[in-house]
Amino acid sequence: MRTASQKRDTAETKINLSLNIDGSGKNQIDTGIAFFDHMLTLFSRHGLINLEVKVDGDVEVDFHHTVEDTGIVIGECLRKALGDKKGITRYGHAYLPMDETLSRVVVDLSNRPHLEFKFPPGTPDAQNFPFSLVEEFFRAIACNLRANIHAEVLYGRDGHHIAESLFKGLARALRIAMENDPRVEGIPSTKEVL
Repeated sequence: MRTASQKRDTAETKINLSLNIDGSGKNQIDTGIAFFDHMLTLFSRHGLINLEVKVDGDVEVDFHHTVEDTGIVIGECLRKALGDKKGITRYGHAYLPMDETLSRVVVDLSNRPHLEFKFPPGTPDAQNFPFSLVEEFFRAIACNLRANIHAEVLYGRDGHHIAESLFKGLARALRIAMENDPRVEGIPSTKEVL
């Protein structure tokens, strides 16, 4: 089983997290932000990642530190769980509809961190969660997983649906990219290293 755990304590957040990327989507999540808990639950279930997260963050200031730091730890744990990446598919993509919304997320587990995050002007926030924090979470994942992630909201009107479409899309794209492919011999790169 490909698993990882990490504790991260700063002046802004205290995080205790463990995950299993060969899981079934079981989760226990408490970040102190109900909407973010909902998004991480979706991420776990649709990525088939068993995820346990407990965060004590400075949510009285705002949600930024909790969301970004949780993304950092999830990214680091995914990278550790993947190990040397021998035999993985490496690339994954997902188009994810959510009612009136459609998003596309594409992932390359290249060891070259990069995020392209595109959305229509005037994209609304969810009721209790700024849309800018979705991008911060994706950036934290990309940088700490060392992945190339392209995420785009193709269209949508409801802030909740837009965030949900992106989180589910990321989960599905990662699920594909992290899968072991029995036909892949060694590292999936002509460089023979990722």
